[in-house]
Formats: sequence, C-alpha cells, structure tokens
Amino acid sequence: MLMAASVFLPLLGAIIAGFFGRLIGDRGAQIVTCTCIGLAAICSIPTFADVALHGNHHLVHVMTFLSSGTFEAAWSLRFDTLSATMVMTVTCVSTLIHIYSCGYMSHDDSQPRFMAYLSAFSFAMLMLVTSDNLVQMFFGWEGVGVMSYLLIGFWFKKPSACAAAIKAFVVNRVGDFGFLLGIFAIYYLFDTVNFDTIFEAAPGKAESTVTFFSHQWHALTITCLLLFVGAMGKSAQLFLHTWLPDAMEGPTPVSALIHAATMVTAGVFLVARMSPVFEYAPSALAFVTFVGATTAFFAATVGCVQNDIKRIIAYSTCSQLGYMFVACGVSAYQAGIFHLMTHAWFKALLFLSAGSVIHAMSEEQDIRKMGGIWKLIPFTFAVMTIGTIAITGIPPLSGYFSKDMIIEAAYNSGTGIGKYAYFMTILVALLTAFYSWRLVFITFFGAPRADHHTMEHIHESPLVMLIPLGALALGAMFMGGGFNHLFVGEGREAFWHEAIKVLAPHDSIERAHQEHAPFLIHHLPLIVSLTGLAIAYWMYIVRPGTATRIANAVPGLYRFLLNKWYFDELYNFIFVRPAFWLGRVFWKVGDGAIIDGLGPDGISNLVGRTARRLGVVQSGYLYHYAFAMIIGIALVVTWIVAGQPGVAP
Repeated sequence: MLMAASVFLPLLGAIIAGFFGRLIGDRGAQIVTCTCIGLAAICSIPTFADVALHGNHHLVHVMTFLSSGTFEAAWSLRFDTLSATMVMTVTCVSTLIHIYSCGYMSHDDSQPRFMAYLSAFSFAMLMLVTSDNLVQMFFGWEGVGVMSYLLIGFWFKKPSACAAAIKAFVVNRVGDFGFLLGIFAIYYLFDTVNFDTIFEAAPGKAESTVTFFSHQWHALTITCLLLFVGAMGKSAQLFLHTWLPDAMEGPTPVSALIHAATMVTAGVFLVARMSPVFEYAPSALAFVTFVGATTAFFAATVGCVQNDIKRIIAYSTCSQLGYMFVACGVSAYQAGIFHLMTHAWFKALLFLSAGSVIHAMSEEQDIRKMGGIWKLIPFTFAVMTIGTIAITGIPPLSGYFSKDMIIEAAYNSGTGIGKYAYFMTILVALLTAFYSWRLVFITFFGAPRADHHTMEHIHESPLVMLIPLGALALGAMFMGGGFNHLFVGEGREAFWHEAIKVLAPHDSIERAHQEHAPFLIHHLPLIVSLTGLAIAYWMYIVRPGTATRIANAVPGLYRFLLNKWYFDELYNFIFVRPAFWLGRVFWKVGDGAIIDGLGPDGISNLVGRTARRLGVVQSGYLYHYAFAMIIGIALVVTWIVAGQPGVAP
C-alpha cells in the first residue's frame, strides 16, 4: 500500500489541481499538491528502509499494459534498491520544491496549473523509475518529456519560453528515437521487454551478432549504444545538450526540478538499470565513459564565463551528469547513483538559492548587476555557500564522498579510457570549483552594482521559501557521509543486492578499496578544488579586474566559451536553416504551387476566370438575350439537320 501511494499520490494531486483548480483556488491547489507529494515522500522512507536496508524486494502488479501474441508488457511497480532510492530522492526533493513554489509563484495568475504540472512531472518520473519493463519505462520517459515541455514553456506569452520549450522537445525526440530503436533491438534479441527475463538471458547473448549493412556487429554493443543515445538526449550529454541551458526560461522551481532529481537523471538511471546488459558490451561502456568525461569538460569550460546565474548552475548540471556517466562507463554504477542522489540535494539547493537571489534582486539574473548583498540576504548566502561547498567536493559535505569515489573508480578502472576520464574529471573538478566560487563572489561580495532602487528593495525571501532551502542544505551536508558506507563502501553488496550487476573483472569500486592509490592521487581532487577556490578568490576578491584583463588578452577563446563552443550556431547552419529552407520549398512549391495550384486552388481559379468571362455577355438588355437565343436555336437546328443521314444540306 505504501509503495503504490508513494507513486500515485502525486498523480492524484495533479488531477485535483489541474481539473478543479478554479474551484479550489490558488491556495487549495497548493495545499492539495504539497500534501499529496509530501505524503508520497513520507511513504517512500519506510519503503526505502524495507527494500534497501532489509532486502525485501517487491513487485506490485497494477494492470496489463499491452498484450499482443507473445508480446506482453504489464504495468507493475518494481521496488528494488535502485528504484526505492530513486523514489525516495524524487519525492523528498520534489516536496521541498513544491513548498518553495508556493512562495516563489505567489504572484502568478496560473498557480493551479503550475502546481498540477509539477505534480504530474513528479508522477511521470516515479513511473519511469519503478518500471518493470522497457515499454513502461518509455511511457514514463515520454511523460517527463511532455511535462518538461509544458513547464519550460509555462510562461507561454514569452516568445523565448516557447522557443526553449520547443527546442527541448525536439532535441529530446532525437534521443528518444535512439531509445525506441534500442527497445526494438532488445525485443529482437530477447523476445521480451521485461527486465528480469532480459537480465537472466544477457550472459547467453554475450557473443551474439547481428548483420547490418552486410557486416557482422556485436549485438549487445549496438543495443546498448542505441539505449545510450536516449540517455544522451534526456541527460543532456554532448551533441544533445543544447536544450538544457535554454530550459532556464521556465520558472526557477522548474529548473530545480528538471535539473536536480528528475528528467536529466533519467539517462543515468537507464544505464544503471540496464547494467546487466551493459556489462557484456565493453565497447559501449567505453563510449559512455568518453561522452561523460568530454561532456563534463565542455560544460565546465562554458560555465566559467557565463553571466546568467541560472545558466551557470545549468552548465554545472550538465558537467555533473558527465561525472555520473563516467562512473557508469567504468562499471561504478553504484557511485553514479550515489552522486545522482547527493547531486539532487545540492543542485536543488543551488537553483532554489538562485531563485531567492533573483527574488531579492527584483527578477535580475545577471550576476554582473549584483554584488555586495550577502549582508542583506544572509540566510540565502549561507545556504548557497553550503551548496557550493558540496558541489566542489570539499569535505565533509555530500559532494566530496560521491565525486571522490567516481574519480577514484576512473583511476582504478585499468583501461585507457578510464585514465582519460580520470584526467578530465580532475581538470573538471578544478573548473567546477572556479566557476562555482566565481558565482558566489560576484553575486554576494564586492561593491554593489545594482541601481539604487533595486538595492533599497533587496530583502530576504519569505519563510515558505527559506524552510525548503534549510532542509536541502541539511541534505547537502549529511547525505554523502550518511550513505557512503551503503552506496559505495564495504556494505554496498548487501545494500544493492541484485539491483545493479557488475562483472568481477570490471569492478573498479572494489579495486579502489583494495588498491590504495598514492597519497597525491587520492587527495588530488580536494587539492584541485581548493586551488579553484583560491584562483576565484584572487581574481574576483583580491584583484577584481583580473578576469576582464584575461578576457581582453584572449578575446577569441573568451568568445568561443561565451558562445558555448558555437554548437547552437553549428546546428543552426547544419540542421535548422536547411530544414527551414526545405520546409519553405515544400510549402511554396510542393503544397502551394503543385498541390493547391493544380488542385483545389487551380480548379477554383479556373471556375472563377470562366465565370468572369461569361459574365461579360450578361449585359442586361432583352434584345441581346433574344438575339443570343435565336443564334442558339439556329445552331441547334443546323446540328440536327446536318446530323440526319440521307438529308441533303
């Protein structure tokens, strides 16, 4: 009962707020949705204890989803350690975001709709993480995609919000097509989409091949690559990442929900869930590692020069997701999920703290127009600093434990791609510390850069926004140390049970525990994080003009990073402009000139022209009509007489 409640209560709240919002009003919609998601979070905690800590895995059958011949997909709630962890994380973080939204969106005129979207989004994510087969997962996958479209474009009167929503939807469809092909490949190989059957049969398919374009390909490698394409789109990895920063056009609670516990983490969950299959596709794992490490580096470099407070945090999300995929790529799935959980808390904290800053600064988001406000909003400053310490991996906060384990697992993976990932994650740790503390120093310290009117009205956020910030700060502080032993420590095997499968030769976490790395290697992540902090402090506090001088010294590099490696411009040139040109050709030539021109429009124009010409003879004079009748009778009589055989003309 508790398990079903933790999944379906958010749906109940979404239905009530969405369909009866006008009846119950803004306050009623807030109470209903917050209560439902809060009760779901409360139900998820004993469920997590029962499933993950006591090893009691459950499968709750809801209904038969699809059945056709030998194909059958049931709607069942799968509760093992992986799904129980995700349900607890999603519901707890989402509850705090719901409560925060009551204050942040208090002046919006569509609050019931917003709260309904939030709850429906949470339900779709819960449906995804509790799925027992790939078809159910795909419906949850598409559910979060649809709800993200609605939430990003919530302020639909803003053209930029509508464009961002469409962009997110279209880019995700590219990844989802790969995911769909991966599901087809799974069914082709295993004749089922049910996880348990797939996982049991995976060892027997380890050497299977498929013929494609007259070549033999390793079947599981192709399948896992297709599944990972779906993960790349949903988790905004390199080449399918362009939608993520534009998603900041939605309200700040939307940014926190999408970037913290839901949607973007779905790709990481997919790879971890399918670990029994990925373990037999080492080439696919190497590709996952490469993409994750490269994405982490790309996003970190871009984050160093951004000026929009939400976009900086958005690129940090993209970078941290890269860390998670590195962990999965080196078979440290447990570390990837551990970082997913800790990241949910400190990233939601950072986004909602940014929302509190924006609220205080009269909706200003440019950090260059802030400064000198830490004394005016001390609580927001304190919790945002906690989130920054956590994301930069400084002990004893959460990020230190999960990020450090990922870096150690990459080092101990024993592969060349693992060494590449180790080097990149160390470099990214330096960049993460730099841009994170840059954000704090520019926003809260230095001389005030806002106008006098804005500075006079800076104030701390209401209590309904500060309480969730405090709760998230506690999670960012203690979640890492509290769960380190269970997730990636000596107790991980008893904790994870069969939820994640790692082949012994690939177990980089085990090697990290057994093979003690040299002192420098072990402490290098902390050293580079402190170095990044020191560089940011020197550039923005000790010598405030240093960053400007560096940007002027290397303007090409600065513009390259500021324009996000020109991915948007490149895609616009390769895909968008040709697509618009082709669309205009089909519209003007194909549809307009050929189909309409020769079809209904052409026929109607011909009839119109004929009618206009015939209309000339309609003079209105009786003798004209009499003359025409006489001529007509004469022609008819002539035709009849001439057509009779044997009649002389």
